[in-house]
Amino acid sequence: MDRLAKRQLVGTAGLVVVVAVATTLLTPEWVVAQTMHLADHPVYLAGVIVGLYLVRPFFAWPTMPLSAFVGFVLGVKYGFPVALMGALVTCLIPYRFALRAGEQGGMFGWLGDSGRQIIEVTGETRGVLAARLSPVPADPVSYGAGFARVSPRSFAVGTFLGEIPWVAVEVAAGASLRSLTLTGLTIDALPHVLLLSAALAVLVLAGPAYRHVTAPNSS
Repeated sequence: MDRLAKRQLVGTAGLVVVVAVATTLLTPEWVVAQTMHLADHPVYLAGVIVGLYLVRPFFAWPTMPLSAFVGFVLGVKYGFPVALMGALVTCLIPYRFALRAGEQGGMFGWLGDSGRQIIEVTGETRGVLAARLSPVPADPVSYGAGFARVSPRSFAVGTFLGEIPWVAVEVAAGASLRSLTLTGLTIDALPHVLLLSAALAVLVLAGPAYRHVTAPNSS
């Protein structure tokens, strides 16, 4: 198992352990009360949110818990734009690292080669958009785009648009937790959002893939 896979596994496992220990030592009522108290102090809340999004890539945490946390403390109306911008910023960190690092071996090299192959067919913005719409973890997409030398503008546009359906569901889930319910729209909508994102990814890639296959020199 190479470095990226290990970081993803260790980061996710570490987050699970932290949550498990917190739920064991602290009562849910206390956690909710402290979180709501934090929500009443915008300056401290802003610092916590910014800090979490900035450190997330270094621990290889998934982005979903952060979007859910933002939805919990801010609700859907304000939480969605904040979480969407947070997703863009937190994805820019591994992208910039890969962009500066250059050629790499192992999983990093494979991500770069795969990214370059996709971009040759789809174009930069379209390739990043399709990758974000697909259920691939955020960091491999960011590293792959960086190693493939995707331009910052194309990466930012593709990431911003591609994260919209995922962030919307994650923020809605967090907002529903505020009233201690996960029934109704949030859970019922999740399969539909997954299908919609997959369909959008196919549509984004369909045109370039068709042109690549039918090009005179493709055989």
